[in-house]
Amino acid sequence: MNLLPKDEKFFYLFERHAQILCRASRLLISGLNDGYDGVCRIQNDISTIEDEGDHVVHEIFERLRSTFITPFDPEDIQALATSLDDILDGIDDVTFRIVAYRLKPIPPAVLLLAEKVSACCALLAEALVALHRKKPVVNLCIEINRLENEADKLERNLLAELFRNEKDAIALIRQKEIYELLEATTDRCEDVADVIQNVSVKNN
Repeated sequence: MNLLPKDEKFFYLFERHAQILCRASRLLISGLNDGYDGVCRIQNDISTIEDEGDHVVHEIFERLRSTFITPFDPEDIQALATSLDDILDGIDDVTFRIVAYRLKPIPPAVLLLAEKVSACCALLAEALVALHRKKPVVNLCIEINRLENEADKLERNLLAELFRNEKDAIALIRQKEIYELLEATTDRCEDVADVIQNVSVKNN
């Protein structure tokens, strides 16, 4: 039995970051539901949320440098923080590019992919709470994997259809990049789920 105290603040910081992710993903959906003008409206708010997430990640790394006994392996803490930050960066990047590319009208499939991202973020938040409480995480991680697979199949079908039907090369590039960014963001969600599952196996 290890009688040395472990810094539990890491769990609270990860849970806080996951809640920030959920806010950002829900806000993106809110903007998409109002079309291009809606995404323009939320862009600054998404950037502000992204900054908030960066501050949490910085706090995690500062605490990691100054903590002797961590609740799980420092390498896993680093991987978890980096992967969570990558998801938030993906949401911010998608929002920026939709506005910068003047993607209007926004294809309905963009909303479908954003909903996959948001669903993954909600599951990650639940999984991080479960990890903290030493509850099972495997089913949550499997569901995230399933959603990522759905997003991957959807993106492949969308790209195939885009190259078949879109004659405007610039429009094609704009849509292709947004689809790929959103699917890549679900990949980052899966990365987080993998770390959570590994930590759970090693520490339970």
